[in-house]
Amino acid sequence: MDYSFLYDAAKPLWWVLPTLVLLRVLKSRWFKGLFGEAFVKLIARLRLPAETYRGVHDVTLSTPDGTTQIDHVLVSRYGIFVIETKHMAGWIFGSECQPQWTQKLYRKTHMFQNPLRQNYKHVKALEALLDVPADTIHSIVVFSGSAVFKTKMPNNVTLGGGYVRYIKSCREPVLTEAQVQQALATIETGRLAPIRETHRQHVKQLKARFEPSADRMCSKCGSTMVLRTSKRGANAGNQFWGCSAYPKCREVRDVA
Repeated sequence: MDYSFLYDAAKPLWWVLPTLVLLRVLKSRWFKGLFGEAFVKLIARLRLPAETYRGVHDVTLSTPDGTTQIDHVLVSRYGIFVIETKHMAGWIFGSECQPQWTQKLYRKTHMFQNPLRQNYKHVKALEALLDVPADTIHSIVVFSGSAVFKTKMPNNVTLGGGYVRYIKSCREPVLTEAQVQQALATIETGRLAPIRETHRQHVKQLKARFEPSADRMCSKCGSTMVLRTSKRGANAGNQFWGCSAYPKCREVRDVA
């Protein structure tokens, strides 16, 4: 029996499956994150002098409890800028002190970790690696995409290319050229290889870290984190992860 008519009927639709696959990729969190990081990198290249602000991107560093991954580090005589990117749409609600921020997109509400707290770990990892004063390292969070802030944000949380204004507001040299060169060399030698396997292992560790039964390690001293309950103050009754070496180590972590 001749089935050629089926081939002829399906021929005009050959593009449907590839188009559906492409749309799925474009809507994935992986692609959105990649796009957001590329956007921030491009803006830095266009609006910040390359000879003044040297960039290192996709930096994965070892920490006592695994690894941490930094989107962008810009090193200059005016400071070292650690940039966390969020490619998001909709209304964004949050404050510097809140552990969770809120995204509202149409009728959907999504809670996500305060990116300033997320970037704090990046900053501390870089502090441990570099021989520079702690106050020369600055945390910046950049929302790309069509996000709109519905609450007042700190100056170091910006939309789109607004982060460039924050960087340029730091006008006093705080590092020598020799310190800049040393910091760049230390980051390059101290980072894990920027390859697919490094990223895969980092994602695996993140998933394990947020498993309820997984052992949690203190990012400061490497001791085991234990689940505790606040007994006083505004957070009374709320649970948190505290370092088992307390009071020698006072590291705490929110319950995911």
